[in-house]
Amino acid sequence: MKNVVFLEPARLVANTEQQRRHWYKKLPVCYFLMMKLLCSQVYLAAFACMLLTVYLCFQKLPQASSSVPFVTGHIVMDPIIVLLWLQPFGKKRPIPDCQTLYNIRACTLTTDRDQYLRSQAVIIHHRDIRGNLSTLPQGHRPVSQRWIWMNFESPSHTSGLKKLGGVFNWTMSYRLDSDVFVPYGYLYPKKGYGSKKVSLPHKKKLVAWVISNWNEEHTRVKYYIRLRRHIPIDVYGGQGMELSNNSIVQTVSQYKFYLAFENSQHPDYITEKLWRNAFMSSAVPVVLGPGRANYELFLPPDSFIHIDDFRSPKVLADYLNFLDKNPKLYKKYFMWKKHYNVHVTSFWSEPYCSVCKAIRAAGSQTKTMSDLALWFEA
Repeated sequence: MKNVVFLEPARLVANTEQQRRHWYKKLPVCYFLMMKLLCSQVYLAAFACMLLTVYLCFQKLPQASSSVPFVTGHIVMDPIIVLLWLQPFGKKRPIPDCQTLYNIRACTLTTDRDQYLRSQAVIIHHRDIRGNLSTLPQGHRPVSQRWIWMNFESPSHTSGLKKLGGVFNWTMSYRLDSDVFVPYGYLYPKKGYGSKKVSLPHKKKLVAWVISNWNEEHTRVKYYIRLRRHIPIDVYGGQGMELSNNSIVQTVSQYKFYLAFENSQHPDYITEKLWRNAFMSSAVPVVLGPGRANYELFLPPDSFIHIDDFRSPKVLADYLNFLDKNPKLYKKYFMWKKHYNVHVTSFWSEPYCSVCKAIRAAGSQTKTMSDLALWFEA
């Protein structure tokens, strides 16, 4: 072994194995106890310093905030805050999580009006203002903020539009030319090559109609009265029978045809009466609404029966009876099921979250609806 020199107070000692053992034996027991205690204290002090350092680091971390950019992969997304100024029809509902429901990230929905100045968009439901400007946000309005007029009623049931010219930046409705287009439903392609066969529930009944707002001045009620003279129609709702288990789909699934009659006739106004009541029930919709060409913007032409294709309610009734007796021809109205599924819009989470997507897609583009009434009533 090589000799190594250790430094000891008052003298130098050669590091041979024998001399080193002899030196240790001369040390008192209290020396070792003192060194053990000193090492313990040094360890505890070092550990305490480490904890203090970690604590101070965490104290300097930024607080969670909706203004912190959302990072996904290599893409940094600025957060979008959407303020729901008035909840539809004054009914409080849970605030949806857009990422969980629709995979729309960095989107914060809130009803907290203290977030007004920080919000990129403010959604205002028309039915809850009806032209009363005092219910709108007052005071300073951020330049880049978009006020969004939200309405899913038809022009026939929408009042107070004249006062709203120049107030809103965007529109959100069922209309195809809205800034944020949210239809009542739509068809979307099936994955793969679709289905080879179309299965339908067993049907013993012919024609059904569910109606809640009975008004004999409405076109739909007048047409129904003429049609029922030539074919039996089972009516459910306020003026008719009770639904099976309070379910429209369960009830209508027993019928071959469903009267998807809208309460008024306007472009693109095609509601859940078709998407849910008829399509989800596997009943052929007999439609009364906008013209056939408008329906065909959203539907295959052989997926529905339009009243305008028949010169009278009697001729329509004759055709329905004919299909009832010819199963092969009847089933042709369901060929779309081989290639498409039905989506029924979820109110109100879907419209709210759609705003975040629209805001991000639009970037810095700005506009103002100078004449809201002229656009919507056209």
